[in-house]
Formats: sequence, structure tokens, C-alpha cells
Amino acid sequence: IAHTPAPTHEPPSLPSSPLPKRTRIIDPSGAPTTTLPRGTDSYSSGAATPTPLAMSSSHVHHPTHAIGQHQPQQPASALQVQLLSDKARAPTKGSVYAAGHDLYSARDVVVPARGRARVDTDISIAVPVGTYGRIAPRSGLAAKHGIDTLAGVIDADYRGQVGVILANLSETDFEIKVGDRIAQLIVEKILMPEVVVVEKLEESVRGAGGFGSTG
Repeated sequence: IAHTPAPTHEPPSLPSSPLPKRTRIIDPSGAPTTTLPRGTDSYSSGAATPTPLAMSSSHVHHPTHAIGQHQPQQPASALQVQLLSDKARAPTKGSVYAAGHDLYSARDVVVPARGRARVDTDISIAVPVGTYGRIAPRSGLAAKHGIDTLAGVIDADYRGQVGVILANLSETDFEIKVGDRIAQLIVEKILMPEVVVVEKLEESVRGAGGFGSTG
């Protein structure tokens, strides 16, 4: 039996130049990508495909304020003042480093000799938390007219009108007009300790000595 030899095939020859690279076209809309041979600029429809441009981050709008954002609150250290009438005046400072703010009268008042009287300011205030307002006398009124200020403490949660009690230590009636400076408001820091009842207090060098015991 004669055998027919199997046909032989020559191995494929390699091209002398590299294969053409393929270009990947990216659709910004999110559609599936299409790969076309190098040099091809269109889809099967023949329409030109523009090269997508990268969007610069500088052109992207980023909102900086939320809708309905509240107005900024007052600083925690601010002395808030509400004027209650057209005769009221906000407290002022006589100098940059003055300790107190001058308070103004909203009434015409006569402080009788050797007597006392309440003078309304027609303002309400809110001192910062952790402080209180102390009503102190004005040195000018005390030195020239014998007008002193009786105790006055304004707590951080008090929102009523600020009234000043003036005492006349002289023998002459003292007249106050609307807009006169009558006292000063000093805002002081305080501690708010918790009250603890104990059986015995800690000993100290001074002990119970008082009423001139230290000389």
C-alpha cells in the first residue's frame, strides 16, 4: 500500500513592521468602550469621534454654604445689651483699658439727702457664662457728691431690667437727669463650685481667727 506524504506548510512569516496599535475610545457618558485600530477615527457610521477632554477641577463648582445655614452666633465673650426704650443707652467705656462700662440713667430722679433711690437704665443684659455683672460706684460721683452704689449682682441668667440703687451720703439732695452716668458695670469671672457637706474642714494656719485677729 502506497502512503501519500502529508502536506507540509511553511510557518507564517512575521511582518517587518510592528503590528498597528489599537486606540481605546472612552465615552464620557458611561457607554461601553470601543477599540478601533490605529488610524481609525470613526465608528462604523463614519461619524467623527472627538477626543474627550479632561475637566479641570478648577471648573467644578463646589458649594461652600449649605442651604438654610444659620447666621453666626454672638461670640461667647460678648456682653449682649437690649435697649428697652428710646431713652436707653448702651453701656460705654471711658477708655480702652477701663475695667467697667458706664451705665446711664433713663429717668429724671432726685436722690434725697441721707437717703437712697432706684434709678432705671431701661436696658437688659446677658453677661457671658462663667461671669457675673457687678454694679460699682463711679469714683467721680462718690468724691464730688457723696453718691455711693449699693450692692448689685447681675447673674448670667438674669434678663430683667438693670436698676441701680444709689445712696446719697451728703446733706444735699442730688438730681439726676436722663442720660447721666450713674454707675459702672464690671463683668467678673467666677467659679461655680459644687456644695459638699463634710464632717470636718481641713486645718489651716489661720484657723478660726477673724475680726482683726491678724492685726
